Amino acid sequence: MEVVIKETYEEMSLLAAQLIADVIRRNPRAAIGLATGSTPLGTYRELIGMHRDEELDFSQVISFNLDEYVGLPIDNEQSYHYFMWENLFKHINVTPANVHIPDGLADDLKEACDSYEIEIDDHGGIDVQLLGIGSNGHIAFNEPGSSLGSRTRIKTLTEKTRQDNARFFNSIDEVPKYCVTMGIGTILESRKLVLLANGENKAEAIQATLEGPITVSVPASAIQFHPDVTVIVDRAAASKLTREYHTEPSRFNFQ
Repeated sequence: MEVVIKETYEEMSLLAAQLIADVIRRNPRAAIGLATGSTPLGTYRELIGMHRDEELDFSQVISFNLDEYVGLPIDNEQSYHYFMWENLFKHINVTPANVHIPDGLADDLKEACDSYEIEIDDHGGIDVQLLGIGSNGHIAFNEPGSSLGSRTRIKTLTEKTRQDNARFFNSIDEVPKYCVTMGIGTILESRKLVLLANGENKAEAIQATLEGPITVSVPASAIQFHPDVTVIVDRAAASKLTREYHTEPSRFNFQ
């Protein structure tokens, strides 16, 4: 695992975008896993800039999103379908048929979850997965207590997560109680993981994830199992770390 501490959110976002762009340039048909929320927005802005200014080509890229709320129409401004199209897809030359986002409106949610796993397998797995982290240590919507071998499934959101996400809604009453999420086992099968965290409110979760034991109480700690992880944090998110880390990646050559 490589941990890189950056001074600013902008520096974090640029490095994450460079890592993803490097995968795409080496393999134009790469499958990339994408996250939602405020943390990856800077990374998406950087990727849009690379497409515009450096001709980074997304036309053959396959994308798989981590999660989606259950019950929100795809044109709802708080749905992750809407989020992804507004903040990334409509600004790049992605092929719509190559975009995969969990279906939170499926009549048979379990079947839809199983089909999502099959789609990932059919495309040869995910080459690089972008991750955020919740203040309680969740990744995707895998809340504390989630099996470290879990697959794409329906989950009940904790009150903590609903409260954290209420800022995007008019009130907490509008925040859905259920979601569809990739499982931790699914995430760990990605060839590379890039986890982003910024802000002091993520410091405890980052310390527990990187320096604590691997435990279902901190789902993100499962990334310690993975052979190729880059964690990119700012000074605030790194403020509770006790080991020595670096400010630049040590083993990547960007193209």
